[in-house]
Amino acid sequence: MVSRRKSMVAVQPVQFMPAVSSKGEERSAFCVALPGTGDVVKIESEDCSDFADLVAKSTISWVDYWAYDMAKDGREAVLALGFSEKIVNLLFDGRTQGYEDLDTELGLVLPAVNVEGLEVVVSPLLILIRRNVVVTVHGRAVTRLVKLRRYAETFMRKIPKHIPSTDKQTLVLVRIVDENNGRNFDHLREIEEQGDALSKHLMDPKTPRRTLGPKIYKMKHALITYLSTLWVSLDVLNTLRLGDAEQITDDPQLLARVGVLSDDVNRQIQLSEHMSEVLASGLEVLQSIYNNQLQVLNNRMALVMTYLTVLGTAVLVPNTLATIFSNPAFNMQPKDIGWYTVLLVVSTLASSYAAYWWTKKQGAMPKNSD
Repeated sequence: MVSRRKSMVAVQPVQFMPAVSSKGEERSAFCVALPGTGDVVKIESEDCSDFADLVAKSTISWVDYWAYDMAKDGREAVLALGFSEKIVNLLFDGRTQGYEDLDTELGLVLPAVNVEGLEVVVSPLLILIRRNVVVTVHGRAVTRLVKLRRYAETFMRKIPKHIPSTDKQTLVLVRIVDENNGRNFDHLREIEEQGDALSKHLMDPKTPRRTLGPKIYKMKHALITYLSTLWVSLDVLNTLRLGDAEQITDDPQLLARVGVLSDDVNRQIQLSEHMSEVLASGLEVLQSIYNNQLQVLNNRMALVMTYLTVLGTAVLVPNTLATIFSNPAFNMQPKDIGWYTVLLVVSTLASSYAAYWWTKKQGAMPKNSD
């Protein structure tokens, strides 16, 4: 059969960087296989080449490899298990394709999400399939397959022995993808918790706008990043469930399992989009808070201006009287200080009251600055 290649945009360009464990653990490889004898075999090693003979004699096997450096160690591990240079170059060069079908070999790149606060970190999870073997390669930061390693023997025993190899490969693939999706979905709950904490700040009208803005942006950015990873997973699953790849089963019942995974991702996308709408309404709330703060400031300024008007009037009237009586025509004498002082005091009080009464009557006196 003429080799064909299917490509699709799946993830953002992957930057393969060394992933070092905080505990300084050595890189490790894991293999669980179902040989023709029917007894499940599980082996752990530091080198995937140790599994080559077991994989060759097995009807189905799963190899999981934790790499410090995906570009170097990951490539060597996959080549040691018999995969071609061509598919290795396609999957390990950081391109945006997340699906490569070479007939005899199938390669996928799925996003593995980790959430740290409001930061969404997306790491690549590489899945390679050829006859009787499924290989997963990822950095040390991706720990979601640890649980699957633990129950791998039990899972392998449940695989029927007499079904075609493509059916067995599909069963293993579905279990791996389901585990990855489940962990991705868990992180959406973490984002929801962060959103709930942010809602408490939005409810407080006194919360400073300068602190709300960056938080809402980070939350929005986290959701956008998370949504993009879900769309990537959905694209890959939609391609798989058609059963066109030679290494994937044609059994409708098994393909229906892939469809179930696709439906799960669709529901997560809907939930994420709903959260995005809630955040958009949060931005409107933020703008309302900002407008209210401006209105309060304007009210306070109006109150200050009103009292300044009253004070100015109180000073203006006696000052005018003093200017008038200082004219030589009135011939003011020291003996006039008594009635003159009384006049200034009475005029000040009268003008202040008159200005206050008129301002209040006209409705220009704010009742409350807030």
